[in-house]
Amino acid sequence: MADTIFALATARGKAGVAVIRVSGPKALEAASALGVQGLTPRRASLRDLVFEGDAIDSGIVIYFEPGRSFTGEKVVEFQIHGGESVVSALLWSLERVPGLRLAEAGEFTRRALENGMMDLTQVEALADLIDSETEAQRRQAQAVLKGAIGQKAAAWRKDLIRAAALIEASLDFSEEDVPENVVPEVLALVSGLRDAFRLELTKSEGTERVRAGFEVAIIGAPNAGKSSLLNALVGREAAITSSIAGTTRDIIEVRMEIEGLAVTLLDTAGLRETEDEIEKIGVDRAKQRAEAADLRVLVLAPEDLTDVPYWTEQDIVVRSKADLVPQEGAISAKTGQGLDDLVKTIGLRLKDRVSGSGILIRERHRAALKTAFESMESARSSLYGEAPPLELVAADIRMAAHALDLLVGKIGVETLLDEIFSSFCIGK
Repeated sequence: MADTIFALATARGKAGVAVIRVSGPKALEAASALGVQGLTPRRASLRDLVFEGDAIDSGIVIYFEPGRSFTGEKVVEFQIHGGESVVSALLWSLERVPGLRLAEAGEFTRRALENGMMDLTQVEALADLIDSETEAQRRQAQAVLKGAIGQKAAAWRKDLIRAAALIEASLDFSEEDVPENVVPEVLALVSGLRDAFRLELTKSEGTERVRAGFEVAIIGAPNAGKSSLLNALVGREAAITSSIAGTTRDIIEVRMEIEGLAVTLLDTAGLRETEDEIEKIGVDRAKQRAEAADLRVLVLAPEDLTDVPYWTEQDIVVRSKADLVPQEGAISAKTGQGLDDLVKTIGLRLKDRVSGSGILIRERHRAALKTAFESMESARSSLYGEAPPLELVAADIRMAAHALDLLVGKIGVETLLDEIFSSFCIGK
């Protein structure tokens, strides 16, 4: 029998309401120890909470029966006033109820997974939802949390089982018992799955970037106004600015949101040939980070030539210091001229990379589905010819099914779970 666990499910600190969750076979006994009995499932009830004659608080108590709770177990939630002393008193009382213990980080969610209330992709999505900083991240995590990956994986697995059954019937029984040639139907199923896997992999190329965020490097010659632009975009003095060329020598990173996407702006050292060893290191680092960035904004001072090294057609090119030398389309970090248009342009460029994004939000998801795709590609190739090697096709189908099981966490998840749950709070 599983232990009965409890924890604060809301954030610590003074608040109007705090929620303490109890999950396990003795959840109702825990409520009874606090003077609460006769709870109707899924109905909120205002009760006085009293432990060993000491009144703790009055609050809302809700009981969730097994199979209809977050964890799939008996769950009782106490919604009480959020003062530190009230929360501490209730936690102290629960700790003294026989058979109860404080939950470990992520243990409620682990139980939800073990009891079939969530699959592994939903657990990962819950972690991503908690960590989400932008609207795009929230929407992406929410879609997976609702079961988008699991539902598709179940449909794909159904086709795999059908294909496997046809092949096994052909291998195990005589032609009299299985008169039809199964190859055309198996080929249709395999081809359909291959195309579905390929489409999902293509659609999901930008989803990992939405989750992790994009990097936008601000590059240009020394004293072109890169640091001033960074400060203007983030609305604070994140980088030191000076009229002396080469002030920025190391890369300055600032996180912000642009058009609903998480973006890290990189202020880099001015790109020029130099004999200064320290500045040379900064220039080399700037080139490396700029090349790896998702997008680059090339800042040109009014006196800079159009033909600037390190420029590519994918870069956004802007003229700076419009307050000193007015030019059409130029920007000014001092007056704000053109900054809104620049932000919109950056947002549009990045959104183009995630338009039509799929549901595979982690590299692990892509790796599993890539294995399934390659298995279907191999099976499809084997099915062409006069005497297809059905044993090999069956092996490819099993490999694809194994990959889908890895995707949703039916197998091989223990090490991964420890990593995921280590980032969860105690009450989740």
